Amino acid sequence: MPEYKALILDLDGTLIGPDELISPRVEDAVREVTAKIGVSIATGRETGDVLKYGRELGLTWPQISDNGAQIIDPTSGDSLWSAPLGEALSRRAMQPIIESGCEFFVTHAGGAVTDLANLHTWELTRVSALDLDEADADAMLESMADESGLDMVKVWLPYNRLWAVDFTRSGINKGSALHVLCNMSGITPSHTIAVGDSFNDLPLMETAGLGIAMGNAPSEVRNAAKHVVPPVEEYGLAHAIERHILPLL
Repeated sequence: MPEYKALILDLDGTLIGPDELISPRVEDAVREVTAKIGVSIATGRETGDVLKYGRELGLTWPQISDNGAQIIDPTSGDSLWSAPLGEALSRRAMQPIIESGCEFFVTHAGGAVTDLANLHTWELTRVSALDLDEADADAMLESMADESGLDMVKVWLPYNRLWAVDFTRSGINKGSALHVLCNMSGITPSHTIAVGDSFNDLPLMETAGLGIAMGNAPSEVRNAAKHVVPPVEEYGLAHAIERHILPLL
């Protein structure tokens, strides 16, 4: 049996539910793990949210934001590693968003933008089309299928039950970021455990030594996992830690 040395947690739908809060039971369970191994959040959200929840839990390991395009120090807030899109890919990723007029969120070295009028740089790190119904999200993915240089993934938004489409540089996702994090920390991905609930968690679970899916995850994600636990509303992460993770540590 491998010696697990790190736990990697998705944020929305895993660590937090639609209320965007960490339940006391989940917090207690995560803190019990942090006393034994490293714990990192890996999310499609921006660095500010990772810092907020990471600090709430007292996490000290590097944390993954922007769907794998950024790794940050949760104590200082400094970027430890990033994989920006560059101007050409940033413009291509924004094209379907501008054409559809949908809500969006983009990140760059200086912060984040949600309004075209405030988009003063094309050196972006991650581009997200937001608040799409599933048919529109699928159509956007299909329309960009022939674009080289971009990684694209559909992400469930539990706080409004709609979908996002995230764009990062080709080869950049939560799984690739886990490889970088492991290199930083001197461990191998096979010695990590990952818990997630959406399509952007598939590369993470496929890279980690042990994958656990939340009960609210799509069937493709549940099928890729070693264990499936109750949904986030039923404290599934606490269940995962208590039943499947702590006995291994």
